[in-house]
Amino acid sequence: MTAAATEPITTPAPTASAAQPSPLRMSYEAYLAWEHEGGLAEWVDGEVILHMSASIVHQRVVDFLNRVLGLFVSITGAGVVLSAPAAMRAIPGGNAREPDLFFLATEHLTRLTESALEGPADLVVEVISDDSVMRDRDTKFHEYERGGIREYWLLDPRPNRQRADFYVRDERGRYQPVPLGLDDIYRSTVLPAFWLNTAWLWAEQPDPLRALAQIVGTERLLAALTA
Repeated sequence: MTAAATEPITTPAPTASAAQPSPLRMSYEAYLAWEHEGGLAEWVDGEVILHMSASIVHQRVVDFLNRVLGLFVSITGAGVVLSAPAAMRAIPGGNAREPDLFFLATEHLTRLTESALEGPADLVVEVISDDSVMRDRDTKFHEYERGGIREYWLLDPRPNRQRADFYVRDERGRYQPVPLGLDDIYRSTVLPAFWLNTAWLWAEQPDPLRALAQIVGTERLLAALTA
């Protein structure tokens, strides 16, 4: 069974094989208007920080969840799911992040502008890469906690390190880990009818339609696909 961590892990990330590009100083408005190609670009403390391109293992998990969550919220009318490079500025005047995935509930869609999400998403998913361990487990953990993101999924698909951690913000505004059941299934609080078998995340060829059929039922899925 995959265990949830009680605190964010602050072990330094492995050294990347390639040097990270130097940060670029610019305003938030310039960052939103700036066009860049390849990799993520986040605006942190007045600087644009470029991140390494994702691995195939990383992208396989992101693509699977993007399809499963995207179809689920489309079927249920719960909201929208967006992926990087969509920017999110959870705190006014704060940093702009590009989460791997985020869910925004229907009642909060007014937070979306043409350029970014101005305000917290309801749920954020980050998939760990070699260069993002500290950033995802520590820096973003605390940023998202302060910013009001209600649910944070932290997934590590790297070989021999497969791990899924899920956190829910409590009434004091602090993230609390949510343990998985005996069946390694996580049940979302932000999306009450949504559940995730973490074994799907580590499959070589995860099947989003088969997974979604188990979540919502085959008849409901077929009705949505043929509508």
